[in-house]
Amino acid sequence: MKLRDIAHSRTGDKGNICNISVIAYRADDYALLCHVVTAERVKAHFAGVVHGEVVRYELPGIAALNFVLKDALGGGVTRSLALDAHGKSLSSRLLDLDIRPADGS
Repeated sequence: MKLRDIAHSRTGDKGNICNISVIAYRADDYALLCHVVTAERVKAHFAGVVHGEVVRYELPGIAALNFVLKDALGGGVTRSLALDAHGKSLSSRLLDLDIRPADGS
């Protein structure tokens, strides 16, 4: 199962920092999001792209997680020649994260 099966996402940017929100479609899936989509897992998923710290914020009232990815945009919008300087495609990449339970079921 992919993260996109239970959640949607939105990104934003400020300088060389990318912000990615992950919002559960159903509040019942929020606990699974919290368990599986950790800051460490997000950092590993973006290895080679995110060179700084990844911080996770929990928003249980809206069944969402917010990730702040530092040093993630090749210098930022005004300094990078990257095709996706704002990091908008990073939400799609994160939603491709495999979230099957550890037992494989």
